[in-house]
Amino acid sequence: MLSVENPTTYYTATRKYDLKFPDLEQDLEAEVLVIGGGFSGVNTALELAERGVTDIVLLEARYLGFGGSGRNGGHVMAGIGHDLEKIRKDVGESGLQAIFEISDLGATIIKSRIEKYAIDADFRHGYGYLGFNKRQGKLLRTWEKEFKQLSPNQDIEYLEGRAVRDIVGSDVYSCALKHMGNGHIHSLNMLLGSAKALVGLGGKIYENTPVLEVTYGDTITVRTAKGSVRARKILWSCGAFLDRLEPQLHKTMISTYAFQLVTEPLPTSVIEQISPIRGAFSDIRPVIEYYRVTNENRLLFGSATRVLEYIPNDLKAWNRGLMLKVFPYLEQVKIDLAWGGPMECTANLFPQIGTLAGRPNAYFVQGYSGFGVTPSHVVSQVVADGMTQGSRHWDVMSAIPRTRIVGKDNWRNLICTLGKVSHQLAGYTNGRR
Repeated sequence: MLSVENPTTYYTATRKYDLKFPDLEQDLEAEVLVIGGGFSGVNTALELAERGVTDIVLLEARYLGFGGSGRNGGHVMAGIGHDLEKIRKDVGESGLQAIFEISDLGATIIKSRIEKYAIDADFRHGYGYLGFNKRQGKLLRTWEKEFKQLSPNQDIEYLEGRAVRDIVGSDVYSCALKHMGNGHIHSLNMLLGSAKALVGLGGKIYENTPVLEVTYGDTITVRTAKGSVRARKILWSCGAFLDRLEPQLHKTMISTYAFQLVTEPLPTSVIEQISPIRGAFSDIRPVIEYYRVTNENRLLFGSATRVLEYIPNDLKAWNRGLMLKVFPYLEQVKIDLAWGGPMECTANLFPQIGTLAGRPNAYFVQGYSGFGVTPSHVVSQVVADGMTQGSRHWDVMSAIPRTRIVGKDNWRNLICTLGKVSHQLAGYTNGRR
């Protein structure tokens, strides 16, 4: 069994930034303390630094990108949450429109940041949302109209039948939505390039520095093994690795697992057969399969268990079986690496942001529910708004109620299984099945 606790991934094996940060061995004071060195923590800190808040300290318990930011599919795609309809009753029509307005900004933010800081993140345009039947095709046609409304200058096109093969070399799909404004990146290099930019603007980063204790007040004090930080504001951005440090956040999310593999380098002819646009793809089922081609001509393929929650004994064999159903002509291809890891989910599968009850200077962001690479760049702007001057989007998103997940500590597998069953059944009514 390959470890999902401390994995070697495609990203760690191909990182281009040799960034190492010390552990904290002193007592510091800061304007803002960020706990968590993934996309949300680093991006929000960078957003704040760009706005002039440069007295920032970021603490990471392991190394930058140890969590989901270094274990994902690297997809740059549209949207923020899984299904905006789920929050309609919480935010109303005007709130839903406010979130819809920013839902396709992620790719623009990522490209802008890459250009501004010369980040070497292998960004490539080209995305396909894939369907298997007429019901999914109807949903994809709706998405086509919505995406064109948000990004009228992008190459966005609904495809059916043989035209699907123009973007992906598989016979299993009957329809697709091509979105050439979206695409894929090397997510760990994107994170590390952003961290380098943060340090260049005066931010301080400490790795291998787990937080041991937090004392709230007008000034918040965080104690670590060898030091401490006193700050006026704190941001919790730990994702699935919160480790029960903050009970208010722990009770409203639950972790499930996702798994990926990467093939050996493939001939260019095979890569072009897999994807003539060298893009990234995901089907639109309740539990998706997702994949992309990398700059080194590999196929990176991922998914999660569809109904029962469990960790497969052999990650390579499990994911390879899914891959071959889509691309049977890869039967003889070797799998170089397979890995997995937890991803934090919320009851409504929508990110949670806000301040802790009774603690107006303690902010948080969590719960991307497996959909975080691109949305984290949008949400981080919203969180930075909330930590500074405020905004309409902050007001709307931070007001969405958080549902407690009862029994999660003792019955995680059962709760995740029941959640997947419910999610699958809902797919028949929302067009995803």
